[in-house]
Amino acid sequence: MVQHPMIAPSILSADFARLAEEADAVSGADWLHVDVMDAHFVPNLTLGLPVVRSLRKATDIPLDCHLMIEDPDRWAVGYAEAGAYNVTVHAEAAADPVALARDLRAAGAKAGLSIKPGTPIEPYVDVLKHYDTLLVMSVEPGFGGQSFIADVLDKVRTARRLVDTGHLTLVVEIDGGINADTIGQAAEAGVDCFVAGSAVYDAADPGLAVEKLRALAAAGR
Repeated sequence: MVQHPMIAPSILSADFARLAEEADAVSGADWLHVDVMDAHFVPNLTLGLPVVRSLRKATDIPLDCHLMIEDPDRWAVGYAEAGAYNVTVHAEAAADPVALARDLRAAGAKAGLSIKPGTPIEPYVDVLKHYDTLLVMSVEPGFGGQSFIADVLDKVRTARRLVDTGHLTLVVEIDGGINADTIGQAAEAGVDCFVAGSAVYDAADPGLAVEKLRALAAAGR
C-alpha cells in the first residue's frame, strides 16, 4: 500500500475556462485526474490531447489521464508522449491490453487499466501483472457528480489482497462519487488513490478539500 493516501482531483468538475488556475488551486494533490471521453465509449464528450498538452505546461502535478474512449490501442500512446504521468485505458475497450501496457511504458508513462462497475476483476488478473495502476470505477463512467456504488468495494478488496500477497504490483485507484461520506469506506477496503471531482472543486477552498479528504482516507485505513 502506498505510504499516504493519494488524492487525485478530477478536472471534470473544474472550470474548463480556467484550467491552469484550477490546477494551481490543488497544488498539494498527488495526481491531477484528466477525464478524456469520446462520446462513443461513454455518452459524453470532454477534452483530448491538445488540452492535455497545454495542461502539462501549466502544472507540475503529475497528470493521471483516464481514457474513456474506443480504440485506446490507437490513441493512448499519444497521451504518454504528451507527458502524462499515468495513462489509464478501459479493459472493456482495449483490444490487446498487454501490448498496450508495454507501449505506454515504452513511451514513458505508467500504464493503468480501468474496469467499469459491472466488470469483474478476475478475468484481468493476469493482464494486470503488466500494469502499474488499477482504476476501479465506482460510478458508470461518463458524467461527474454521480452517487457512489459501494458494491465495487469487493473488487477493491480482491485487488488489495493480490497486491499485499505480491501477486500484483500496482496502485489501487477508485473513481466515482468519492467525497467526505464515502472516502472512509473506500480507504478501509484498500484503495491507495482517490479521484474526487465535485468534492474538491465545489468546495470554497479546493486545496483545503484535498487535505481534508486525505485525512479522512488516512483515518479510514
